[in-house]
Amino acid sequence: MEPREFVRKWKRANLKERSAAQEHFIDLCRLLGEPTPAETDPTGDRFCFEKGARKESGGKGWADVWKRHHFAWEYKGRKANLDAALQQLRQYAPALENPPLLIVSDMSRILIRTNWTNSVSTVHAIGLDDLGDASVRQTLKWAFSDPERLRPEQTRTALTEKAAAYFATLAHALREAGHDAQQVARFVNRIVFCLFAEDAGLLPDRLFSKLLQAAGRHPGKFQDFAQQLFGAMTTGGWVGIAEVSWFNGGIFDDDRALPLTRDQVGILAGVAELDWSEIDASILGTLFERGLDPDKRSQLGAHYTDRNKIMQIIGPVVVRPWQSAWHSTKSQAEASAKTAAAAKTSRTKRRHQRKAEELVANFLRQLRSFTVLDPACGSGNFLYLALQSLKDLEHRVQLEAETLGFQRSFPEIGPRNVKGIEINPFAAELARVSVWIGEIQWMRRNGFSEERDPILKPLETIECRDAVLAADGGMAEWPEADVVVGNPPFLGYSPMRNGLGDEYTDRLRAAYKDALPPFADLVCYWFYKAGEQVADGSIKRAGLVATNSIRGGLNRRVLDQIASQSRIFDAWADEPWILDGAAVRVSLVCFGPSDEDLPVLLNGEKVTRINSDLTADPADLTTAKRLLENRSVAFVGAMKKAKFDIPGSLAREWLALPANPNGRPNSDVLRPWRNGRDITSRSRDMWVVDFGHKMREEDAAYYEAPFAYAKEHVYPVRRQNNRDDLRTLWWRHDRSGQTMLQRIARLNRYIATPRVAKHRVFAWLDARIYPDGQIVVIARQDDATFGILHSKYHEQWTLRLCTWLGKGNDPRYTPTTTFETFPFPDGITPDLPASAYAQHSRAEKISAAARKLAEARDRWLYPPEWAEWVSEDVPGFPERAIPRTLFSDEELKSRTLTNLYNVRPQWLDDLHRRLDEAVAAAYGWPADIGDEEAMGALLELNRLRASSACSAR
Repeated sequence: MEPREFVRKWKRANLKERSAAQEHFIDLCRLLGEPTPAETDPTGDRFCFEKGARKESGGKGWADVWKRHHFAWEYKGRKANLDAALQQLRQYAPALENPPLLIVSDMSRILIRTNWTNSVSTVHAIGLDDLGDASVRQTLKWAFSDPERLRPEQTRTALTEKAAAYFATLAHALREAGHDAQQVARFVNRIVFCLFAEDAGLLPDRLFSKLLQAAGRHPGKFQDFAQQLFGAMTTGGWVGIAEVSWFNGGIFDDDRALPLTRDQVGILAGVAELDWSEIDASILGTLFERGLDPDKRSQLGAHYTDRNKIMQIIGPVVVRPWQSAWHSTKSQAEASAKTAAAAKTSRTKRRHQRKAEELVANFLRQLRSFTVLDPACGSGNFLYLALQSLKDLEHRVQLEAETLGFQRSFPEIGPRNVKGIEINPFAAELARVSVWIGEIQWMRRNGFSEERDPILKPLETIECRDAVLAADGGMAEWPEADVVVGNPPFLGYSPMRNGLGDEYTDRLRAAYKDALPPFADLVCYWFYKAGEQVADGSIKRAGLVATNSIRGGLNRRVLDQIASQSRIFDAWADEPWILDGAAVRVSLVCFGPSDEDLPVLLNGEKVTRINSDLTADPADLTTAKRLLENRSVAFVGAMKKAKFDIPGSLAREWLALPANPNGRPNSDVLRPWRNGRDITSRSRDMWVVDFGHKMREEDAAYYEAPFAYAKEHVYPVRRQNNRDDLRTLWWRHDRSGQTMLQRIARLNRYIATPRVAKHRVFAWLDARIYPDGQIVVIARQDDATFGILHSKYHEQWTLRLCTWLGKGNDPRYTPTTTFETFPFPDGITPDLPASAYAQHSRAEKISAAARKLAEARDRWLYPPEWAEWVSEDVPGFPERAIPRTLFSDEELKSRTLTNLYNVRPQWLDDLHRRLDEAVAAAYGWPADIGDEEAMGALLELNRLRASSACSAR
């Protein structure tokens, strides 16, 4: 069909909607060269007329035309209100799989509205005469064939980022002018909501923009203008001749406003040009919190957690259980409705119809009373998405119930269905604003009008207080709710004291002393409370985010308890996340009653069960016990708790000095020092000043140069320390490590591994080297122990039981969970002296393979052509490697254990394979034993050893 022919025909046509709609659409297909629904999809599964419910009254479906993943199209009679038609179509969009385009037409006009989730919505208006333009026809053709070409370039995310940047500048300027930070936050929140309300049509006649225009001419009047508007919004009233609705909700509880300069009014005028009705409330709070809270200003340019990540918690805890329940209820209601339709008597018909109605009504009643609590709600991202999800569920249920002949009602789920606790007043208020905006956006997006009188219902369900510690020093109480979700704060043992203060930290740990180990991360307190509420039936389910270190070490005890009292039914073990603008690795854990019939998913895959270390392996290594024969062998290195470390060059200067006034050399208090970095990279030739754990200050002072250094660099810092012993005994290292130092003093060498490292590597250190606290020391000097530790079986065991740390998400080795639980082969256990198995053939094979591995590695790290080993000028210290030339010095820098294991050349792989075969033989396993089978065998051996130890006691 030619454009002129199409235009002429439909200008003359005066048919009713019902008579004309399908013919008009078929003519459009001919005009655009597109196949009709029947031509392209005879079954009507993907492209059809009258998609949706067929009512008993004979009414048509949800959309006059529907094409999956393309559009939903609604026709109206000539000169009909197409905006109203669009609103109607939006109500049905969820049942139509949320097509990216919503199209309405009265045969003389066509309106195409974009409907992508994270894009600013735009409208393409096409009149009959416009179809003579090839570019207009191309736009319409894209709706049929390539809707992505119509996706708006600006995303709601980008819009929100731009708005947040404007307001960060404004908030900073107001604080610089001397205004209280909390007052600034309240004022900016009011401005934000006014901008949204104007673009959403809640403020009449562009009232706020006109206020800004007037203030631009008379900046000194801005405060008066704003107070008039805020006062009217507090109770409802008039501003000039414009009637303002009653907003209140707490944010407009008075008329207070701050004065602005001409430049600041200009900033507001610029930001008012944005389409605030499309602002993304799922990230609004986070971005604005960074601008409003002075403590978070440094995070302004950082990223934030997107909605898809949050839905990994909301989905399994809130959405999927309700979807499953509705599927069951809908099936029963359909069966009753079908029986009613086939009934031969009116009494039977009414009875079954009433049963179907009651099933739907009861389901909606339960859904509408459902509440979600976020006890660490921050600026409201979880609450916002939980509310959106509940409203989507309610809407979908009503649409599908409509197919059964039931009347739809006005949506009832709203902000009262979400509850929050947040200690930061900036964040708490932003949470309320985000929820309000999200509620109004949802109503508008789905074709409903917002509530009135007031427009903003008070959100007293979002409380500003401590969620884990009550004012009386006990455990805080949480409000009643059906489920708990959230992203509690992440603070480790030491950062808790730095971030929360000693007094608060001590009170918190005292309140939970019978529930959690004192070294547990802060996030564990939320997990504990949620776990207890699931266990006693106070809540149905919980889903929380934690650093991925919750999978191991002392932190995992809270998951052990949860797994024993209930069931982890959905988890993501190791996911990227954004915390205060920084990228971290987290675990997402959802748990509920053991008897709840929900699918069990780990990392998105269906599994039989999820262990407390967030694995699904049949061998649940979290049940492994610490073994007596492994005790007092592995230690965390010594903690100095001050800068006692010095460069080797300075140490050698002191070593060359004459004897001190006490007749003793400085070598008494100097030792070479290594930390984890020295093992994985190159040794930095660092030494440490060590006056021992018993030396008095007056005795230490005799060592003049080392003592003077400590007095200058250590004393000022230690005098500020909160610990009495470190403050008064300032010249000594921390008390930790004494047993370890005594044990290695009896050895020639010891095994060391970094506590945190990308690769689990072990190395030999001379016993005269002082190990830092970032090293785990294994106080053994035999090759067999070294070989067993460096086998893949020990590495896999540690990876299952370790914690994870740092930007690189590296595994952390611990003496208790990774070493003391590991069952060594029979006869080669750490409680035996090496002489006990020196002639043992299995041990000798391991020793030989381990020696070859260590020797080959050392030659690669220090080729004799490039490096030579030299003795210190003062006897009693280990040799050190030095480069032979400047060239070799540069070449040696890249030769590190980390780089070696990154590449893992063939020779290294071969040496490790031979070592693994020797270790497998020592256990009595075949050389090709599978990883899962090996872990199962080790777990069984652990249980046998632990059981035997208990029996012996």
